[in-house]
Amino acid sequence: MFTGIIEEVGKVESIIKGADSAIISIQATKVIDGTRPGDSIAVNGVCLTVTAIAKRGFAADVMHETLNRSTLGKLRPGQPVNLERAMAADGRFGGHIVAGHVDGVGTVTGIRADGNATWFTISASPSVLRLIIEKGSIAVDGISLTVARLTAKDFSVSIIPHTTASTILPTLRIGDAVNLENDCIGKYVERLLSNTSPPTKITAGFLAEHGF
Repeated sequence: MFTGIIEEVGKVESIIKGADSAIISIQATKVIDGTRPGDSIAVNGVCLTVTAIAKRGFAADVMHETLNRSTLGKLRPGQPVNLERAMAADGRFGGHIVAGHVDGVGTVTGIRADGNATWFTISASPSVLRLIIEKGSIAVDGISLTVARLTAKDFSVSIIPHTTASTILPTLRIGDAVNLENDCIGKYVERLLSNTSPPTKITAGFLAEHGF
């Protein structure tokens, strides 16, 4: 489990691709402190299991499913990546609950300055957009962000300077692909409600009837 608070920007050292998988090696310093093989590190929001630790970074296997559902298959040597270790039990919960399981890949369609903030607009598939709410949380390349605006085809986030400086956001350009993970609480609620027979419709009357 992660929180979407990026600890370090690492750099892809190498990618060895096989027929259906890949081995990715990443240069890093902070996130390998105390990390052992078998631990989890989120790379651009994708939870990966560390398979080897070196003085300058770590390596992880990337399976076929992960390559298909995320942007990791398009990474290149030298490219910067957001890194976050799995949350420690005694750590601060600074962002929101992030599982490291990507729901879809979005596309940056707009970048504009707004005072000292930067607005990013990202288009996404209907399956991702339907679980987004304004002022709710979403992970973009593993970064916990608050949705500022939402339309039928995209959403926008307003980024403070600290977040921009501490992540790979300054490297993004219009047309770039980003990993998206919806708020997992919303996903579970939707799944539970859709499995009731007949489907539950939450209304004011329903809530009053059940003591809310």
